[in-house]
Parts: sequence; structure tokens; C-alpha cells
Amino acid sequence: MRKPVIAGNWKLNKTINEAEGLARQLVDKLHHVTRTEIIIAPVFTALPAVARILAGSPLQLAAQNCYPQETGAFTGEISPLLLKDAGCKAIILGHSERRQLLAESDELINRKVHTTLASGLTAILCLGETLEERNSGAMFEVLTRQLKVGLAKLTPAQMTQVIIAYEPVWAIGTGKTASTDQAQEVHSFIRGLVMGLFNQATADNCRILYGGSVKPDNIDALMAEDDIDGALVGGASLKANDFCRIVEYQA
Repeated sequence: MRKPVIAGNWKLNKTINEAEGLARQLVDKLHHVTRTEIIIAPVFTALPAVARILAGSPLQLAAQNCYPQETGAFTGEISPLLLKDAGCKAIILGHSERRQLLAESDELINRKVHTTLASGLTAILCLGETLEERNSGAMFEVLTRQLKVGLAKLTPAQMTQVIIAYEPVWAIGTGKTASTDQAQEVHSFIRGLVMGLFNQATADNCRILYGGSVKPDNIDALMAEDDIDGALVGGASLKANDFCRIVEYQA
């Protein structure tokens, strides 16, 4: 059985004080949860403060990005080593906003995956197609490329520390959500790709999350699907009640 994961990506939101307040609410409301792995990813400046609040709770801390070197002359960057020191257990990598707005390549994202795993952290690898790519019939080709390059030169043992997040770009922040059938189809396809790249056991154990306007009113149906193992939540993760309802989904 794959343990479900609900991860909240706070993106560029919340001051340190605001992040502390939201983190306290989540710890208070979710301290009893054991069936689901809960991850929250605040902005870099809030990580140490939030880490202190999460200590001793079931909630884990993640960062939203990293640079693929531990140290060096890389002005303005932050490494997995430093993020681990700040209290992080995981790092979100290859989010569509970084691919699109900052032109991150599959190869760069792969380097980030390797550096993250080498630092002992979990890599949450994001992939997904645009509406144009879906409508043109290129969706599966795009997903195949992103996954193959993103996971290049990893071993099955390393894959135990990788979580994949499928996020159709056309559904992020738009209010649109892939239907449960659409999401299940892609999740099943991704699991098949993992099997082809590694083996059946790795595919069976790989957790694949759905991300794309996840809300309290659609999480139950999504989590009822066989190959959907959780969610990468954007806007709804900024509201304590909404995020808690998503964590405590009914499926």
C-alpha cells in the first residue's frame, strides 16, 4: 500500500509572521493524522520559523526549489544542503511555473533531483502538459520526455525518495480541473513509464500526486482513483480549513 501524500505549495505568499500563523493552525488541526503524509512548502525566508512550529508534529517541511550544487559561487541560489539545515525534508522540483517562467530545462531539473537525493532529501518531481500540447496530441510525448530526462541515471533504490506530481498546466490556478478519468489515465500512464524505466516493484511503490486546482470539493473523487496517491495543492493550501479538508479526504 502506498501511503498518500498531501503537499501544500504556498508559492510566493505569506510573510514570516503569516506563515507561522498558518503553520500553527495546521499543526493544531492535523496533529492526529497518521494515514496521510502531510507536507507544506513555504517561501525560503519562512522555512526556519515554520520548521520550529512543525517540530514534533506529523507535518513535514519542503522547499519550492533549489540549485543543483551544495556550495559555491552561485549568487542568489540556495542548495539542498542549506535547505536541509533549515529543516526541510523534501524539495519541489520542476514546477511548471519554473519551467515556463524561468525556462528550466529537463536536464537542469534532473541535476536538481540528483543533488536533492544526494543530500538525503525527498524530491517531488513535477511534470505536466500545456493545453496546446494536450490538444495537439503531444501530451504523452511531453510527459515521457519530462519523466525520462528528469529521472535519468537514477537507481531503483533512489526512486524510493522520489515523489512524482502530475500537474496539467492548463488546470493550475485556472479553476479548471482534469476530470477524474483524465487524471487517472495520465497517472496510470506515468506509472507505466516508471515501470519501463525501472521495474514493477518501483512502479508499484512510486507515489504519484495530482496537482491542478485541487479543492475540498474535488479531492474525494480524485483520491478514489487507483493511481492517484495524493495531491500537490496550490491556492487551497493557503487556507487552513480548505487544506485540512483536503488532507482529511473521504474516498
